[in-house]
Formats: sequence, C-alpha cells, structure tokens
Amino acid sequence: MLNETTGRIYNWFRKIFLLVTFFFLSGYSNITAQENKEKSFSPHHQIGLSINHVHVFEGRDDEGNREVLSLPAWGLDYTFQFHEKWAIGLHTDFIIEKFKVEKNLASGEDKETVERSYPIAPALMGIYKTNEHWSFLLGFGGEFAKEENFFLTRAGAEYGYELPKGWEIFGTVSYDFKWNAYDSWGIGLGITKNFGKE
Repeated sequence: MLNETTGRIYNWFRKIFLLVTFFFLSGYSNITAQENKEKSFSPHHQIGLSINHVHVFEGRDDEGNREVLSLPAWGLDYTFQFHEKWAIGLHTDFIIEKFKVEKNLASGEDKETVERSYPIAPALMGIYKTNEHWSFLLGFGGEFAKEENFFLTRAGAEYGYELPKGWEIFGTVSYDFKWNAYDSWGIGLGITKNFGKE
C-alpha cells in the first residue's frame, strides 16, 4: 500500500516537473539569440533539484531471482563554480524505494544479497565545464542506508541550458561504483538556481 501511494505521488510530481520543464523550453528558446553581449565570469553558487531514475542490473526479487531495477530518486546538488571551467559540489541522490541487490562486486565466490532501505548517496564532486552547456563530473562519497554503508565513486556528465534570472535546466547521466558492493547508473532532469552570478 505504501509503495503504491509513493509511486502515485512520484508519478504526479514527475508529470508536473515535465510540464514545467516543457514550459521553460518552449517559452524561452530564443532568449540566447537575444543576448549578444559578452558575459564575464564571476564565481557563484548553485542549488539544483532533479528527478532521476537509478538503474541496478543486479537487483533481486522476493524469490531471489535476478531482475533489473529502475528506482525512482531525487537529486539535490550544491555547486560552487570558482573558475570559468572548474567547480566543486556536494551532489546527493535520494532513492525513494526499498530494494534488494546482489553484492556482485564483493570478493569471494558467494555473492550476498542485501536489502537497501531508502539509501542516501552524497558525493563530493569535481566538475570540469568544457563549454557553457557541458560538464563532466568525478567524485567520491558514500551510500548510506540503515542496513549497511558503502563507499562510492561517482562519474557523470551534465548538459545545462541557461534561462533568465539565474535559472538553468539540465539533464544528467551518472554512474555509481559502490566498492565491494554493486554498481548503478542514473539519468535525470533538473532545474538549478544560480546565486551571485552576474
């Protein structure tokens, strides 16, 4: 019952999020063509929120059979861009479901199946911006759940599109390698607010 209610709420938020994103894309597609002046860089902060799907290939069903899981998640990102090409940030994923997964990256012959209850995965990220749209990310952090905590390495790429008044929409792809546990990859769509950017 709780998973069904959570699923309905998640689907409702996803539809609203997609409608808002569509509104911004359709209403502001020509804004960049109107801005002809050269922009100068100033260090600034960003807060972003994204709606994601995390994919786990070594998931297990209730009978222990292998299944690929697609798990709903939220992303909350803080980024400080201190240079035109470089930034650092704390990027956190919140998976909003319980699931079982085989620790396929653990050493040894017997691969243990573990349950994960609403894991939270913050990572300290280094970010390199190749241009005003593309960013590549690499960092380290942890995945925390009541059952067990895992150290992780995260790599990713983001594509951002600036909107007026310091807003930006972005798409993201990431890969999490949980050491001696399992791996996952995710895709997401989000919105960011810039603070202190001229």
